[in-house]
Amino acid sequence: MPTAVNTSPLPQITFLTAAATPNPILVGNGTNFLNATFSGAYQISPMPGNTSLLTGFNFVIAGVVDGSAMIVWQKKVVRNSDNAILYNDSGMFAGSGFGGTDGAFSVVIPVPLSAPANDVSVYENFLLFVLPTQPASTASLLLVEQDWVPEPASMIALGSGLVGLMALRRRKR
Repeated sequence: MPTAVNTSPLPQITFLTAAATPNPILVGNGTNFLNATFSGAYQISPMPGNTSLLTGFNFVIAGVVDGSAMIVWQKKVVRNSDNAILYNDSGMFAGSGFGGTDGAFSVVIPVPLSAPANDVSVYENFLLFVLPTQPASTASLLLVEQDWVPEPASMIALGSGLVGLMALRRRKR
């Protein structure tokens, strides 16, 4: 699965599910597939000398559902130091055949962790499903991304550093 990882200044993990090979994650739509799964797992560990804590993340999901198709997701974040579950949730995007709305979607779900942490394991699962009697229906997972958010004190420090850089640049002129 093609993946983009950015660690500076904050962790950002993107699973490029539309670019998967040999096929993107797509069911129905005339393919031979009526269901599919995608599971992602990764860990975030503190960088040497960095004591900043993460307080949450923006969970980004993009895809398409049409007709009797659905995408079901589940995500769990566990603190490694004590195995505390900091987040555990699930949801669904359904086409019109399941009472939802047909078409493309892109959502940003802001997620606060139940406690700040800098050592976490993240587990996520997606199930794509099309009713066997409706193989022309479509479910496609295009993008799954996590943009992590630091504790407020880290944001203040980062902001102070940027203000200092701007002031230094003005002094040079």
